[in-house]
Amino acid sequence: MAPRRPATIAAVDLFCGVGGLSYGLQEAGVDIVAGVDLDPSCDYPFRANVRASFYQKDVCDLSADELNAMWPKGSLRVLAGCAPCQPFSSYRRGVDTSREAQWPLVDEMRRLVEGVKPEVVTMENVPRIISTSIFRRFVDCLKELGYFVDFKSCHCPTYGIPQRRRRLVLVASRLGEISVPKGTVESSSYPTVEQAIRKLTPIGHGEVDPADRLHKSPTLASINLERIRASKPGGTWEEWDESLRAPCHRRSSGSTFQNVYARMVWDEPAPTITTLSYNYGAGRFGHPEQDRAISLREAAILQSFPPNYEFVAPEGPVQFAPLGRLIGNAVPPRLAQAVGEAIVEHVEAAEGRVNRVRRRTTVPPPSTDAPHLASGS
Repeated sequence: MAPRRPATIAAVDLFCGVGGLSYGLQEAGVDIVAGVDLDPSCDYPFRANVRASFYQKDVCDLSADELNAMWPKGSLRVLAGCAPCQPFSSYRRGVDTSREAQWPLVDEMRRLVEGVKPEVVTMENVPRIISTSIFRRFVDCLKELGYFVDFKSCHCPTYGIPQRRRRLVLVASRLGEISVPKGTVESSSYPTVEQAIRKLTPIGHGEVDPADRLHKSPTLASINLERIRASKPGGTWEEWDESLRAPCHRRSSGSTFQNVYARMVWDEPAPTITTLSYNYGAGRFGHPEQDRAISLREAAILQSFPPNYEFVAPEGPVQFAPLGRLIGNAVPPRLAQAVGEAIVEHVEAAEGRVNRVRRRTTVPPPSTDAPHLASGS
C-alpha cells in the first residue's frame, strides 16, 4: 500500500503583529493561512510580506469555531502566537503589572487551544514569563489535553540573529515528543552589527535614504549631537565631560544605567532591539560610526527581517514611534524559522511513524496468481 500523503502543515498566528513569526515559519515550509491582531497598522505589513489573510480582531473576541474555520480541511493545524510581553518584560522592574489589560492574553490563547485542540502549538514571549502563574497554568492545561510540551529561553545570536536578545520559546504537540530547537552558532561566530548593517547607505541624523524610506534616523538635539560625538563604540556616558552628563546620571540612583546614550560595537551583536531603538537616549542605540541613532531599517535588519521587508504602505507615513513599536515587538523571523523547521521535522517524523504502523498492520490479500497446491503435494 502506498504511504499516506502528508498533510499540509498550516498555521494561524495570533497577536501576529507585522508578521515576524509568520514570516519565519513560512520560510521553514509552514503554510500561513491567517494572522489575527487588534492593531490596524499590522494589516499592510502582514499581507504584503506574508501574503496571507489578516483579521483585525481582538483575540479576546475570537471564538474557537471562528479560529477552527481558518484552517483548510485536512490540514495539520499549528496555532502560533506571541501574546504582548510588556507585562512580563524585565524593563518593568518593580512594577505590579498583574492588573494590566494585556496580562490575561496568555489565558485567551489557552482558551482557544482548549476549544480547537490543534495538533501543534508554539508560543514566544520574554523569559521572565516562566516564573508567572499564568504561564504555569498554560503549560498545565496543555499537558492535561495530552500535549507533549517543551520550552526554554533562547539566546538569539546562537540562531544567527545579530542581537543579544533572549526569548522564551514553547512548543507543544499531540503527535509525540517535540523539542525547542537548539541554537547551533558558536560564540566565536555570532553575527555582528557590521555584518548586518555596514553596507547600508550612510545618512546623517534627521536624514532619510532616498532609496529606502525606512532607512531614516531622527534629528538629534544639539546636546545629544555633542554627546554622541563624544561617545566611543562600547563606551559609556562616564567617559564624557561632566558638562555633557544628564542630571539623572549624576545622581546615585542613575549611575548604574550605563547602556544609554551609547554606541553599538561593529564586531559584536547588537543589544536587544526594543520599541525605542530609534532613540539614542533610550539604550545603546547609537550607530557605531555615524553620529546618529540607528535607523528604523537598521533596527529591523538587526531583528533579522530581510532588508526589503515592507512595514508601511507606499503612500503611508514613516513615523518613528509607531514603526519602532512594531519592529521592537516583533518575533525575530530567523528564530521563528528555526522553530518552524523543528515543527516540520517533527511532523514528518510523526507521519513516518504512522505510515510504518499502517504497513505493519495491513494484511495483504491472498494472491490469485500463485498456483493452488493440493493437500499432500
